[in-house]
Amino acid sequence: MRGEGNIELFAPPLRGGWVGLLRAKLSDYAQLIKLRLSFLVVFSAAMAYLWATNRNVDTLTIWLLSVGGFFITGSSNILNQIIEVKSDALMKRTSNRPLPDKRMNIKEAFALSIILGISGLFILLKINLLCVVLGTLAMFLYVCVYTPLKKITRLSVVPGAIAGSLPVVIGCAAATGAISREALFLFLIQFIWQFPHTWSIAWLLNDEYNKAGLKMLPTSEKSKTSAIFIVLSTFLIIPSGLLLYMYESAGIHVTWMIALAGIIMLLFAFRFYKLRTDKSAVGLMLSCFAYLPIVLIILVVENFL
Repeated sequence: MRGEGNIELFAPPLRGGWVGLLRAKLSDYAQLIKLRLSFLVVFSAAMAYLWATNRNVDTLTIWLLSVGGFFITGSSNILNQIIEVKSDALMKRTSNRPLPDKRMNIKEAFALSIILGISGLFILLKINLLCVVLGTLAMFLYVCVYTPLKKITRLSVVPGAIAGSLPVVIGCAAATGAISREALFLFLIQFIWQFPHTWSIAWLLNDEYNKAGLKMLPTSEKSKTSAIFIVLSTFLIIPSGLLLYMYESAGIHVTWMIALAGIIMLLFAFRFYKLRTDKSAVGLMLSCFAYLPIVLIILVVENFL
């Protein structure tokens, strides 16, 4: 039906109707909160909780930890994308995100971030105040320190690694109500892991990062020096894992399995150093992806056996 001047009074329904619209919106929200990354953070915190509980698992606590952790991680990721919207628009990998693609405005994203952040901290408060403090610190370091520093200094990886390693401390704090020695060991393992993990990805995306002015590699280019830094950081994974046995936080068999996982990761790092190709960087990146879940699963399985 048309009115005067051929103006449509009733527009035809959008393709897919309301279901299609809802799916598109949910897909945008999933991209905005970086769904897979948020689930990985929740997994790390939950596994740390299970390891620290000494088999006294409280279902409500692990549920609150998972939901609260997911919310504050999602909130941080949204704020990160708001700050980096111009940078994301310059990179092919990120240009299709909701904000640079202008499918969503910044006000909507900011409102969602505030809702998730406040809700997440409130949920963590139901566990204990220490979890709230650690969660707030992780958000602050990621959003206010790491994100802006990426354009200023290559040392931004340090606060980024601290923020990325705090979830395991939050998980342990949810179980014990304190920052235990075991929590610090897990923090150290994940902190060191962040360096080869971040730098192997930066090697693959270096051209994209340069377009956006992000300083993510240890040096200004994909050089032998950068590769040396990556190998050295990977090597440190092994002694950090051995600390668990030295301080009687894990049995000898478990410690050797963790050390073996670190050695395998180091072999991928040596191969990367020798070849310094994108393909070898992918191998190292995938070994990093596998290492952390394997370590956490090994520790939890030992705890319940």
